[in-house]
Amino acid sequence: MNRRSESEFPAPLPLPSGLLDEVRACYATPPRAYHDFAHVREVLGWFDAVAEGPGWDRPAEVFLALLYHDAIYEAGRKDNEARSAELAQAAIARWLPDAGVDAARVAELIRMTARHGHWGGEAVDRDAALFLDCDMAILAAEPARFDAYDTAIAQEYRGKLPAWMFRHYRRRFLRGLLASPRIFVSDWFHERCDGAARANLARCLGSRSALKASAGR
Repeated sequence: MNRRSESEFPAPLPLPSGLLDEVRACYATPPRAYHDFAHVREVLGWFDAVAEGPGWDRPAEVFLALLYHDAIYEAGRKDNEARSAELAQAAIARWLPDAGVDAARVAELIRMTARHGHWGGEAVDRDAALFLDCDMAILAAEPARFDAYDTAIAQEYRGKLPAWMFRHYRRRFLRGLLASPRIFVSDWFHERCDGAARANLARCLGSRSALKASAGR
């Protein structure tokens, strides 16, 4: 997977520096352990990998959706995705009024991230499937990176939920992913990432039997 630095920000369309400064500021507020701009750079690395592989049908819209998908994030709130979608539409109107970007499509993709783990391949188009999987690819990271991600999520919820409640909902979400026939929506990510993701999830949940059970799905 290609990795970006903040000084290198290739995109499928010209981006005003003001837009990038504004979106970086969003990802710094409030301070976040995982859903920060480093997360954006990571998912945009997967955007590049897809671009070099199966390709995107509408790369500008997917790129902007990835750029803004967690721009507004407060752990425990249920409207982060909807608010991020609204912010993206406003930013496109302000900074890219003549770029030919379908802002409604960008917002649609962002709102879809609210239902990670609940999408079937038949329910979404090709770009949407790959877009959603870019955001979920962290599940297939090297074990140390996955563990850092899992710890960071817990840090973001500290003080937002009682610890026991966070652990309950977090384990329920991870167990649901592991039990699912498909963790990744697209065939491209499924072929590359399913095994590593299931190993990470099973290890995190402390269940070797769960991994064996999921292997035949």
